[in-house]
Amino acid sequence: MCMSQQASAPVSTARRPTNVSLNAVRLAEARALGINISQACERGLVETIREKRAERWIEENKAALDSSNAFVEAHGLPLAGKRLF
Repeated sequence: MCMSQQASAPVSTARRPTNVSLNAVRLAEARALGINISQACERGLVETIREKRAERWIEENKAALDSSNAFVEAHGLPLAGKRLF
């Protein structure tokens, strides 16, 4: 499963109450606009998880990415001569 699927994959529908601290002005505006605070927080959490997983993947695969980039710099793209354009 790719990272984007992991972060948005269905999770248990069981809800767990938790306490969060939010900026009072933003909270009041969100309430005035009828925004579901729990859903908005969860969406933000899902996005933050996705970003952190991407950062971690890049860190874990840095050596391979550097090696691949060094190869391309030294030798060019392997199939560059086969391009039609």
